[in-house]
Amino acid sequence: MARIVMKFGGTSVADLDRIRNVAARVKREVDAGHEVAVVVSAMAGVTNQLVAWCQSLSPLHDAREYDAVVATGEQVTAGLTAIALQELGVEARSWQGWQIPLLTDGAHGKARIDRIEGAELIRRMQAGQVPVVAGFQGIGPDHRVTTLGRGGSDTSAVALAAALHAERCDIYTDVDGIYTTDPRIVAKARKLDRIAYEEMLELASVGAKVLQTRSVELAMKERVRVQVLSSFADTPGSLVVDEDEIVEKAAVAGIAYSREEAKLTVRRVPDRPGIAAAIFGPLAAAGINVDMIVQNIGADGLTDMTFTLPRADLPRARKVLDGVRAGIGFAELLADADVAKISVVGVGMRSHAGVANTMFRTLAEKGINIQVISTSEIKVSVLIGAEYTELAVRALHTAYGLDAA
Repeated sequence: MARIVMKFGGTSVADLDRIRNVAARVKREVDAGHEVAVVVSAMAGVTNQLVAWCQSLSPLHDAREYDAVVATGEQVTAGLTAIALQELGVEARSWQGWQIPLLTDGAHGKARIDRIEGAELIRRMQAGQVPVVAGFQGIGPDHRVTTLGRGGSDTSAVALAAALHAERCDIYTDVDGIYTTDPRIVAKARKLDRIAYEEMLELASVGAKVLQTRSVELAMKERVRVQVLSSFADTPGSLVVDEDEIVEKAAVAGIAYSREEAKLTVRRVPDRPGIAAAIFGPLAAAGINVDMIVQNIGADGLTDMTFTLPRADLPRARKVLDGVRAGIGFAELLADADVAKISVVGVGMRSHAGVANTMFRTLAEKGINIQVISTSEIKVSVLIGAEYTELAVRALHTAYGLDAA
């Protein structure tokens, strides 16, 4: 007998038949003697519609009212799921974020969780009731509804699992686990039985879509065991756990890619102290995150600064830098949106030499030019031409021995 949080994403609750399927899965865990709490997303497509309505009425809408609108998608799903459970004879009740309460800061549209007061939910679960919690939402210091940003239901579920002292958090989605890479690109991609928090965090941050980055950060901090599994198939999932739970650590656990990158080069910048701050400070103030950074030492006291950023932010970044051009004194901006970032990730890199060299050699053998390189303790990322994305992923997957037999 265990205490489990079960989270169901938008595709898992896309219509009434799928909500009935969710209720049947929850009932199965209840019948097995477990204490269960459920976290649900909005039905697939609903949040996009709500966001579009807000933007259509006012591109510069009040963020507090935006949260009041977009949080309703999860409220509907929670109520419907509770009804479906009751129909199966399971005692259930829906909960909105403010009713728990799930307390957040006041950053509407991208709030962060401060704490969850889980005592009442624990009492209800011990009495045999299943709480069905609306994900993605909480209540801020001003007593207004807040939302956690896109993908925030995963974060809600992990935070709730920590507050309820749950044995694990099961995240049900439209895939049946975490794979060594995207199975749509590599047919021989393997499902991982277990993956370390750090590996999953790196994979999520560089393009893997299975789990939202903030949810993995929180799971690692709170040591919540997370299981990813399918809503539509009764197959074992993948566990995200502490590195100590993984006996044999492969050099590379997985390969991720992102086609949502752009490259920006600031040409012929005066090479003087503080120049990096002069470039990246205004970008940070504009809320633009940069990633891979390379500075080339040039002649005549001038240098080039190259960095990557989300493709969607490229026009805004150019506008910001054009605005400070006179103060910085650079010659020109060169932009390239036709790039992709490829990353290899694995905690085993700490004890295996030559991981980066294998990557560089493999890409060279395929005639793929590397534009930018970035490394961390358990990750190597490169920027390449977007047209080589699939070729690179397949070649690297084979080179690191990740292909399924």
